Amino acid sequence: MTDQLTQTPEPAVKKASLTHRLYTGEMSYDFVAKRNRWYLISGVVLLIAILAIAFRGLSLGIEFKGGVEFQAPVQVTSSTVETVRQAVQDLRIPGNDDISVNTIGDGQVRVQTTALSSDEVTQVKGAIAGAIGLQPDDVAYSLIGASWGQQITTQAVIALVVFLVLVMLLIWIYFREFKMSIAAIVALLHDLVITVGVYALVGFTVTPATMIGVLTILGYSLYDTMVVFDRIRENTRELSNTRFTYSVAANSALNQVLVRSLNTTIIGVLPVAALLFTGWFILGTGPLKDLGLALFVGMIAGAYSSIFIATPLLAQMREADPDMVEHRERLARRAARATEKAAVRKPKAVTLVAGDATAPPVDPASLGLVPAKALDPTTRRQPSKQARSRRKK
Repeated sequence: MTDQLTQTPEPAVKKASLTHRLYTGEMSYDFVAKRNRWYLISGVVLLIAILAIAFRGLSLGIEFKGGVEFQAPVQVTSSTVETVRQAVQDLRIPGNDDISVNTIGDGQVRVQTTALSSDEVTQVKGAIAGAIGLQPDDVAYSLIGASWGQQITTQAVIALVVFLVLVMLLIWIYFREFKMSIAAIVALLHDLVITVGVYALVGFTVTPATMIGVLTILGYSLYDTMVVFDRIRENTRELSNTRFTYSVAANSALNQVLVRSLNTTIIGVLPVAALLFTGWFILGTGPLKDLGLALFVGMIAGAYSSIFIATPLLAQMREADPDMVEHRERLARRAARATEKAAVRKPKAVTLVAGDATAPPVDPASLGLVPAKALDPTTRRQPSKQARSRRKK
């Protein structure tokens, strides 16, 4: 019986992950060098957003433009909203063609209209009560003045400006680099304009929930940008002692945190997408829809701006600084000297082809050859071998 030898297979070499290859620089994408492409894309999107805001305008909620809010207890069904809406629209009150009707939980309906006179308020209360089978006195209402909405808007703008100023100071103090503050604020404004522009395009109502969502996305976008900037600071320490430019170091940092940024964005967007779907398609109206849209658009815009806007803009501004210009010139001189040294050390190869009449004549002395006549004409004598005992003597 023949013995069979079993050979143990060699373990398979584990392939490096995408994250590892990006971190080590084995694989990378040059985001910084293609910054003009990203600027163009952002410019087109911003232009569309600005035109939408200018021509379509924002649909402000009752909290900002004033009006009347009615609330009535009712057992909510699938037809409650449409029944109440149709009853109020049948009154044909001027300026109230677009009425906001939604439910609060399972036991209350809410109707929001523009400013009404006392007689019109009485008519709306009667219409709501008749639609759901109540007495008019069971319908509660509250008046919201336009001046109060203007005060809220003014306070929101002031809070946003103060927030941006404090953020600039905080980034400047933390990174000790003012250009990082500028790049981060530009990215924040980029996200803010796009989010507001989407609201104008789709016609969603701007409510306090929208303001909450906008402030939330500003914080999220700022966090994502700070992660990239922190890595850039690590890669650019003692940059003058390296052979890399600031753009190369910044692009390397961006590739190193790219997977982390994408994972954070995807994990954050998925529940927000579910929130938006619930508020838009299931509930149809309410704060969930307004909050979900602001978060959804803002988080995607924030991830884009931290990668394609903030980092390339920072690298572009830093490359214009005198120290970075001097560093690039020094690297260019080093590269030129290395090229010259390589050209001097490299021997010139001479190829001889038999029978090539066009080949230039070659001097044998240049190849280290001597004529046969110059050799010693005497006969060479081969030394004879001797025994080891005689060699020792």
